[in-house]
Amino acid sequence: MKTLQSTLLLLLFVPLVKPAPPSQQDSRIIYDYGTDNFEETLFSQDYEDKSLDGKSIKEKETMIIIPDEQSFQLQKDARITPSPPKKESDEMPTCLLCVCLSGSVYCEEVDIDAVPPLPKESAYLYARFNKIKKLTAKDFADIPNLRRLDFTGNLIEDIEDGTFSKLSLLEELTLADNQLLKLPVLPPKLTLFNAKYNKIKSRGIKANAFKKLNKLSFLYLDHNALESVPLNLPESLRVIHLQFNNITSITDDTFCKANDTSYIRDRIEEIRLEGNPIILGKHPNSFICLKRLPVGSYI
Repeated sequence: MKTLQSTLLLLLFVPLVKPAPPSQQDSRIIYDYGTDNFEETLFSQDYEDKSLDGKSIKEKETMIIIPDEQSFQLQKDARITPSPPKKESDEMPTCLLCVCLSGSVYCEEVDIDAVPPLPKESAYLYARFNKIKKLTAKDFADIPNLRRLDFTGNLIEDIEDGTFSKLSLLEELTLADNQLLKLPVLPPKLTLFNAKYNKIKSRGIKANAFKKLNKLSFLYLDHNALESVPLNLPESLRVIHLQFNNITSITDDTFCKANDTSYIRDRIEEIRLEGNPIILGKHPNSFICLKRLPVGSYI
């Protein structure tokens, strides 16, 4: 009788005890790996858990799930798919370092030590207050539309003669506040040339450096080391700044024509010669063709 009661009690409790359903993680493992090597699968799962300490479960799941062969091929194809061809603007890191706007490139105070690659359509470059030491022909070889260059406040010591040879449209060239000892060959259409605050001596300027610059209106060579006024200054000049050099003498042909007393140089509006060791009053015939006397010491 006691045996029968025990059996009945056992039958009553058995339906109430059900095996725990497999966890979501276990079911995933079984789905991914199958049931043949279940112990090996659990070992692999435990190893991955330890090696991925601190990472999210989502990351672990991505690493644990083994895709089929087709998925592997898709991933491989994705890795070797070539990137789309770069546009020209993508190959111009200059426009990330500097500001490129409507043909103008502003590279001011960015500590560059050489002229950066420029977009081909560039017309104006402002590279003031940097650390550029040299200008070469390669710097502007493929930029034919340049009209204005400004390198104020760099460390330029040397400029190759062919640097500006292809810049037939260049109108303004500023090299102020550098370390120049001589001038390069200048492009023919310049209207303004500014090389003040350098170390240029008279021997560093060729005799015909300005002769063919028939559009040059503004010439700034003040605060250099010139011993004389540059020769063959073009008729087009309106303003000439030569103050604070070492100029000690001038001749009747410096600004005028010694053999032509009727010659009038009416375009010149200003000549500055103050700060030079020259007494202008000793050279009255040197200014006879001018409408205005040069600024400087006459006594």
